[in-house]
Amino acid sequence: MSIDISEEAGVRYLHFGSSWVQGAMRIARPFALELDYTREMMVPLLLRDHDWPRRVLQIGLGAASLTKFLHRHRPAARLTVVEIDPRVTAAAYQFFKLPDDDERIAIHHADGADFIIEAKAAWDLILVDGFDADARTGRLDTLPFYLDCRARLAEDGVLCVNLLSRRKDFRHSVQRLEQAFDGHALAFPSCDSGNAIAMASAGTTAATSLGELKAAATRLKRDTGLNLLPTLTRLEASRHLAGGLLRF
Repeated sequence: MSIDISEEAGVRYLHFGSSWVQGAMRIARPFALELDYTREMMVPLLLRDHDWPRRVLQIGLGAASLTKFLHRHRPAARLTVVEIDPRVTAAAYQFFKLPDDDERIAIHHADGADFIIEAKAAWDLILVDGFDADARTGRLDTLPFYLDCRARLAEDGVLCVNLLSRRKDFRHSVQRLEQAFDGHALAFPSCDSGNAIAMASAGTTAATSLGELKAAATRLKRDTGLNLLPTLTRLEASRHLAGGLLRF
């Protein structure tokens, strides 16, 4: 697998030996989230206080978009990143402005499924966005992996997963999440790109009203420039906000 970089209309892209986009950065705004699905992976921020999360595990570095956003906008957070290919990490430093901050960003070159089996820590937020050149997740979309993630979540922790699929059919993935988390899981309506973001919790997340979510999204937009109000509009049209409450 080769690591390739392309640029078009002011956006730099990461590829793994194909035209399939593995990450992107707008050169003029390197710490913003360029791709829609990366923005939606920040929806868990709407469910907690402004200083959450403090401990983040990210499986799959890509162009480091999520890492950079949390590093900049959650200064109290410590970020643990697991990336299987050291060349991806090198590209993130060279081409995508990954901060060189050993105090807050710990990068491990390992298989994400193996890492979480062996880990002893607990994380507030676990982000999973790991694919090969053919957009395959391997062990990162299996029931044992999701059970291992649940075991490594803090009491109020949230798992957030990118369920990219060329088939745009995420039912089996969501079923595995629901089984691992006793039904406390949901998937957002799929993005046009074919990405769908799923969240799961150990059952400690209280129902959140649409009004509370919109207020949190407005604060997040003011503080970071990230606008999740369109995502909430899509969620409002789905079954996940029945009665005006988000439950998962």
